[in-house]
Amino acid sequence: MELTTRTTPQILAGTIAKFPDRDALIVRHQNVRLTWRQLGDEVERTARGLIGLGLRPGDRVGVWATNCAEWIYLQLGCARAGLVQVNVNPAYRSNELAYVLKKSGMKALVLRAADSRSNYREILEDAVRGQDLALRHVIYLGEDSWDKMIAGGIDAGPGPTDCHEVVNIQYTSGTTGAPKGVLLTHHNLLNNGRIINVGLRYTEQDRICVPVPMYHCFGCVAGTMSAINCGGAMILPAPAFDPLATMQAVHHERVTSLYGVPTMFIAQLQHAEFSKYDFTSLRTGVMAGAPCPIEVMKRVVSDMHCPQMTIFYGQTESSPVITMAYVDDDFERRTATVGTACPATEIKIASPDGTTLPVGEQGELCARGYAVMKGYDKEAEATARAVDKDGWLHTGDLATMRPDGYFRITGRLKDMIIRGGENIYPREVEEFFYTHPKIADVQVVGVPDEKLGESVAAWIKLKAGESATEDEIRDFCKGRIAHYKVPQYIRFVDSFPMTVTGKIQKYVIRQSEIKDRHLEKAAEIQTA
Repeated sequence: MELTTRTTPQILAGTIAKFPDRDALIVRHQNVRLTWRQLGDEVERTARGLIGLGLRPGDRVGVWATNCAEWIYLQLGCARAGLVQVNVNPAYRSNELAYVLKKSGMKALVLRAADSRSNYREILEDAVRGQDLALRHVIYLGEDSWDKMIAGGIDAGPGPTDCHEVVNIQYTSGTTGAPKGVLLTHHNLLNNGRIINVGLRYTEQDRICVPVPMYHCFGCVAGTMSAINCGGAMILPAPAFDPLATMQAVHHERVTSLYGVPTMFIAQLQHAEFSKYDFTSLRTGVMAGAPCPIEVMKRVVSDMHCPQMTIFYGQTESSPVITMAYVDDDFERRTATVGTACPATEIKIASPDGTTLPVGEQGELCARGYAVMKGYDKEAEATARAVDKDGWLHTGDLATMRPDGYFRITGRLKDMIIRGGENIYPREVEEFFYTHPKIADVQVVGVPDEKLGESVAAWIKLKAGESATEDEIRDFCKGRIAHYKVPQYIRFVDSFPMTVTGKIQKYVIRQSEIKDRHLEKAAEIQTA
């Protein structure tokens, strides 16, 4: 497909002209229902308000909030005004917030004072105390400062015309050091949204339910960028993921496409009120953001009546989608793989020295093309490590390519368990456990072992009303998987540590196992 060279406000203007009276944005928890013309008016007011603060094109504006209508106004309003939106994780506390405020150099921060999770005003006050920051404007959603900003709006000018200008900065999770700001352009994000539309066959008739966080690429690209490209409606069920609110949105808004990470779909399938809601309007959707268990995919297709549910794979540094399975691919490709290379995207499976490996061999998945980030903000060395001199983005994910050109993600380079010289890929063991009739969810990690180097540990969440013993789980493994893959340590849990985007924090699981099982000495030996 041909890539667009238009900017975000140019694409939005075209959609407004084409579908002025169709639903554009429905935010159920705020009782907001806007057509494309009405959304365009809100975006223009927001852009004018931001420029009225004295901000100028290229300045950075932080948005620190859970999902709400104003998040969309700001995302598109910043783009309209030529400003750079900085996505701030709602889970950040004062130390993390202080880091991002200083690193990004944002001149304005828009936030909600508090919600059921946090008092953001207090966190901000703590973060800025004693700091020398570029921050000049703090705007509180739902308070006078927001109203005054809108009332003080001035002409926002013609808007950006260079599609290669940075429009968004998203900070990586920072699980291996300080977070890095990923620089993303209009060209990156708009074209990724258009390619998602191709894969899902979106039209203006589609109604897209977005329970995933807007601050993450899944929400603000597969959500916003897809919607403004196709003219479909975007539906936000709740400020943060709520399985009941999501099911209610699907039922009452006649949703045609549903997004989520695997844990979100599991939460709905396991919900006590699941049977009360009508999912027959669903046609398609995306499960992404974490490895997608085949058994869960099967249940979504059958129990949620979503025949064209599919999987995407990518990361923030690639805007985010690199591979996708198309809605008209057969069931096996849509459940057993992460799809094939997206249009205008090159992929190779590489050995540690960068050599391209043949079909069927496991190596690191690398991607090249329009979607690759402009770089890490003010991090030239980190950028060079992530994107080599030939333009290949090194994802850190292990994968294989099949003869039909479809890919399977087999694990993270850093997650691979080496037990007595045997390589174990947690994803493979997890997929096996999903076939157990009592298991709802499972996470497998490696933990230190003085003799073997590493051993296998499994955290298991059972289905509602079920019970099991460690011996029962190990007996299930006998004769079905190799002995060295059978977990030495098993823990039954009610939940997993995760980020606000629903990604499992395996390093937290590993740290917990080390502490609770007194494996500190083995850990010292391992890192010596």
